[in-house]
Amino acid sequence: MALALIVGILFYASRDRETGRGQAMTVAPTEPAPSLQPPPVTADWPRWGVTHTQYSADNETPDVTEAASHLLDRVPMLQNQHIMGWGAGNPEPAPGQYDFRDLDRRVKFMAQSKSIPVLTLCCAPDWMKNGSEGRTDWTRIEVAPQRDHFDDYAKLAATVAKRYPTVKHFMVWNEFKGFWHNSRNEWDAAAYTELYNKVYTALKAVNKDIKVGGPYIPIDSNVTAGPRSELTGPWGTVDQRTLDAIQYWLKNKKGADFIIIDGSSANKDKGLVPDEFTALGKFSAVTNWVRRESNDLPVWWAEWYVETDGSDWDENRRVAVQAAAMMEFASSGVTTALYWNPQRKAGGTDQTCPGCLWQPGTGRELPMAGIISGFTKWFPAHVTLEDVTASDPRVKVLAQPRQLVMVNTTNTKLTVTVDNQEFQLNPYEVKWSDRGA
Repeated sequence: MALALIVGILFYASRDRETGRGQAMTVAPTEPAPSLQPPPVTADWPRWGVTHTQYSADNETPDVTEAASHLLDRVPMLQNQHIMGWGAGNPEPAPGQYDFRDLDRRVKFMAQSKSIPVLTLCCAPDWMKNGSEGRTDWTRIEVAPQRDHFDDYAKLAATVAKRYPTVKHFMVWNEFKGFWHNSRNEWDAAAYTELYNKVYTALKAVNKDIKVGGPYIPIDSNVTAGPRSELTGPWGTVDQRTLDAIQYWLKNKKGADFIIIDGSSANKDKGLVPDEFTALGKFSAVTNWVRRESNDLPVWWAEWYVETDGSDWDENRRVAVQAAAMMEFASSGVTTALYWNPQRKAGGTDQTCPGCLWQPGTGRELPMAGIISGFTKWFPAHVTLEDVTASDPRVKVLAQPRQLVMVNTTNTKLTVTVDNQEFQLNPYEVKWSDRGA
């Protein structure tokens, strides 16, 4: 009987975890921390990068993984991964019992593809938010940890930092998820800041050279007149409650190495106003406001979006708007802009993968990969920009001494003069040109 009991215990202890809603998760012993290649040394902060989501190169076959790795490592850029969700399982299903298998795989891929790695400290295990130990209900991924578990979350953050010593940049939480105060109809900036300060302290205790930022709050805007806002433009009006939350965090944070925001150029009520290219002015306006209010802390856009749901854009138009958005980030002095890579599962019913960097299942390069590589190479954070315009204002231009990039914002062929040269641009074409410096 004793032997049968031991066999039974070993059988149940060895079962793979399950990650469906409400399913029990057997906690595997934590494997040794992976051996990671150090990040590449770059002449300047790359500025541009990508966030891995539910499906990425580490979920593909080896040949696709290798192809995707090449797309990312040809110009070293930032790569970001959340510690729970978006491709990573629950890192601490029960107190003090860790499962870093998914996160290890992602972080190893990031290192192998020569990234400057970033980790987003989101989200929280169920037991920190009134859930069950050893279980993961993924429908509650957006629930914040309870206040009496803020210390536990800070401890988890420190555990992650110790496990991956090559990661020196951490974003705290994601879009204020779970930090909305229903009775006051506003963001609970005080609760978020309390969590942030505990995580900040814990990370700095691991390594004082770790860089930490917040508040990673979404910058929503509307066209319809609402409460007074100190930030408005032809693209819409920012929700003042968001600006108030940022100001609270700035006043009460324990410290910060950078400030994080995210958002869409589209308004919540009227979409893209007055059009998809003019609406991009929101990115510059918000960046300038944040730089001013924060005494010029480095500004990070953790996510940025330029398209409304259900749009009928083809890939040329989509990439043109995204490239124009990146011009706004560069010209307004954004330090970091991370592209939310919408990769899909290989073999799924829809393999068009709009906006993706590579084709699922094949690794074939898609247009946005070249855009990100080009901006990373030619427009890092501290590059000197030069004022170059096109003879036709419908063509946007961003230039530095050695290179420029142009975007045709119309669905029409255009002939323009830029930098004393004549160019033919197809509808929505993004074109690069060597300036010969």
